[in-house]
Formats: sequence, structure tokens, C-alpha cells
Amino acid sequence: MDVHASLRGVTRIYPARAGRPPLHALGPLDLDLRRGEFLSVVGPSGCGKSTLLDVVAGLALPSAGTVTFEGQPVLGRVPEGIGVVFQEDASFPWLTVEDNVAFGLRRAGTDPAEVRRRVDYALGFMGLADFARAYPAQLSGGMRQRVCIARTLVLRPRLILLDEPFGALDQQTRLLMGDELLRLWRETGATVMLITHALDEANLLSDRIGVMSARPGVWIETVQTGWPRDRDSTLAARPNFGAVSARLWASIRGESIKALGQAREGAGR
Repeated sequence: MDVHASLRGVTRIYPARAGRPPLHALGPLDLDLRRGEFLSVVGPSGCGKSTLLDVVAGLALPSAGTVTFEGQPVLGRVPEGIGVVFQEDASFPWLTVEDNVAFGLRRAGTDPAEVRRRVDYALGFMGLADFARAYPAQLSGGMRQRVCIARTLVLRPRLILLDEPFGALDQQTRLLMGDELLRLWRETGATVMLITHALDEANLLSDRIGVMSARPGVWIETVQTGWPRDRDSTLAARPNFGAVSARLWASIRGESIKALGQAREGAGR
């Protein structure tokens, strides 16, 4: 197995504040991300899924344990080769679509001709070429998220981390964006880790699905979907698709009930 990123004994504890005790958000847990795979992480609200992504990305340091990417330690900053896409619309409203997509390359001092080449490719790949001179406010939510993905794509990340990137979209748009994401994954050969609340989305997109417990988040199951690499949203019509989603819900239901209890307890303090 070619391990692309690895976590060993990772724990994340947020310190006490405002009269509240320390919050044990995550772990301890281990994870091996296999090069070129599509892994999704599901779990109840508040279980530490986004914290896990932040730790893998180098946006947060673990309280204990180690994180490596391509054999090198991740030490509190995003390594070259990792791209991150968040749920929130992170486009710059004062920049056109093409300038949004070019932003990271220009900031890195990339040659202007190379910037133009990569931006043109990304805009075409993501279906945004006709909107290059538009501003984000003129686009739908799904198109704005395409801009954010294109801005990551031009940096040529070898590991793409996505934190609920389609959470604000309607179900039909989510399915179509999932198709685009699968096409991007196949085209680039990148390793992908997706954080999502949507079990069907995780089922459709993934080679492997990690199911997390209520806080502090640890693994309770890993599900291999067995889907072909050349897949799309038509997979949802297969009879065995529902069986995988049902297995995920059976695994996570009790933990979701536990998480609701934790939320009520926290609100009562």
C-alpha cells in the first residue's frame, strides 16, 4: 500500500475558556490515506470531522500524535502539494472569476504565461470559461463553488481536502457537482479526502468511508464501497447502493443520538 498521508495517535484537545472545561474533540486515532484513493469521513455533528481535516492540512496542530504527508511531518502550516476547499464561499467578490482562479498562482510569482495556461485549462475543465469575466455575485452558489475548486485545481495539489464543499447546495446540484468532483479526481490522479454529513454523497463518491463516533471522534468502522473508478451519479440507481447507505446509517445512528445529548448538555451549562 502506497501511503500518501498518515496520522498516528492523533488527539486534539481545545483548552479551557470562558469558564468551560477543556474540550476533547478528536482521537486518539490513526489513519493511512492511500495514494490516489477517494476517502470520505462521516460522523455526527460535532464529532471532530472538520478538526481532523484541519490537522491533516496543517491548519491545526494535534495535541498529541504525529501527522505526515509524503513522508514529511506536517508542522502547523499547509504543505506544498495539499489543497483545501471549504464549505463557505471563499471567492473574492471584488475579483472576476478568472482573477479569483489565478490568485494563488500570481501570489506565488508564477510566470504569467503559465498562469494564463493553467487558468484557461481550469476554467474550461470546470465549465466556467463563458463566465471568466463575471464576478461571484453574478453566479449561482454551485458555480461559485466551482470557482473555489478551480482555484485549488490550478495549484496542482496532490492531496485535495474538502470540508462540506457542497453543503449549501440543493440535492440535484450536489449530485452534479459530485460528478464534476469525480471527473477531477480521475483526471488529476490526486488523493481526495472529503468531509460530509451526507451519507449518500459519501457512498457515491468514495472508495472508502471512515465512520466516526460522537465526540471525541474516533473510528468506529471503515466501509469499502467496491465501486468502479469510472463512476458517476447514475450509481445511485443501483440496488446495492441503498444497502451501503443503510449500513452507514446503522453504524452512525446511535452515535448521532449520543451527539444530540452532548449538544443539549453543552447548551444547558
